[in-house]
Amino acid sequence: MKNIVVIGGSKGIGREIVSSQINLGNKCYNFSRSNLEISHNNLVQEKFDILNDELPPVENIDALIYCPGSINLKPILQLKEEDFINDFNINVLGAVKSVKSFLNTLIKGDNPSIVLFSTVAVSQGMPFHSSVSVAKAGIEGLTKSLAAELAPNIRVNCIAPTITRTDMAKRILRNEKIEENIANKHPLKKICEAKDISDMADFLISSRAKNITGQIMHVDGGMSTLKI
Repeated sequence: MKNIVVIGGSKGIGREIVSSQINLGNKCYNFSRSNLEISHNNLVQEKFDILNDELPPVENIDALIYCPGSINLKPILQLKEEDFINDFNINVLGAVKSVKSFLNTLIKGDNPSIVLFSTVAVSQGMPFHSSVSVAKAGIEGLTKSLAAELAPNIRVNCIAPTITRTDMAKRILRNEKIEENIANKHPLKKICEAKDISDMADFLISSRAKNITGQIMHVDGGMSTLKI
């Protein structure tokens, strides 16, 4: 049984990752602003705000997965400096805080690894994504820098999804017509599901990925590389 720390595991992709890891027989620590509405012998939960609270100690850690993110889509003239700062704090500084808090424990783990999250918008250049793209580009840089610094002891990878069907994305995927239009922009013509992302996270922290580090894994229906 592995010990998995998930930051932001109560909703969306994080929730799917926690559920999947429990089903795989691993022990999950979910530190999030709200708790999952489930109980399990292999689930430890504590309410936690990444911007204001200190992370509690965990005795044994084999993987750290940092899930918090934001969808703050506005034209550049409507974005305030505070928007950029807030997105950077949540996405980048929160990840840095989590890594620094658990690094000395994680390095003692079994095939230890870190998984961070970016977005397809970093590689594609999408309108109205200035703030989140700046923050997530920072995450991609952090991924590669940490992977180099922590090799060969800890693997560090990043998942860059396209828009995914979660509560956070509901205001974008707000009706069938919009959902169809967005799906058709992807070569595979479908909306990404949270399980698609959790499957990649499961793989990256497993022994099957023992020779993978410093990578940005695009789970985006082909959007980042294909022109169809």
